Amino acid sequence: MNKKIKTDAVDELFEAILHLKTVEECYAFFEDVCTVNELLSFSQRYEVARMLRDGHTYLDIAEKTGASTATISRVNRSLNYGSDGYDLIFHRLEEESGQ
Repeated sequence: MNKKIKTDAVDELFEAILHLKTVEECYAFFEDVCTVNELLSFSQRYEVARMLRDGHTYLDIAEKTGASTATISRVNRSLNYGSDGYDLIFHRLEEESGQ
């Protein structure tokens, strides 16, 4: 865990997010909390991470997502040396889908 972001306010934000129950609720909350560009950046990074994990090349990912190679590289660094947050989510989604 990155101690630079660990604050009571961030804890409260994450606790609030854990109470969202549907995709529609997520849209409502995140549209209020984030700008459109922030939300699109989050979703782009997630898509980049998924594609990297599935073995796609940087070129394929850049063409499909519009992400810069710098963004792809940062996401790749997070996958390889980060806090394993992406892996946690991907693993849970695989379990849920029975893969």
